[in-house]
Amino acid sequence: MTEMSSPHISSPRIMVLKVQPGTPPFRIVEIDGEMVAEARGITDVLQVAAVCGITVRDLDDPDVVRWVGGDKFTWLPH
Repeated sequence: MTEMSSPHISSPRIMVLKVQPGTPPFRIVEIDGEMVAEARGITDVLQVAAVCGITVRDLDDPDVVRWVGGDKFTWLPH
């Protein structure tokens, strides 16, 4: 009998949610499931992570950051 392994879906500590309308538009940043900031660019995401003790070496690593409703270059509403 073989043992089946269940697939593991990573849950990154940082979630950057879809663009919200505003002047200027922003994206909500969640860390460990808690809303911690509004980001208006990549630099804001990196600064918030650093304040929370997280070093981000690769913004494209889905095990580190999950981008919802766009990627790291999406900062305007559709």
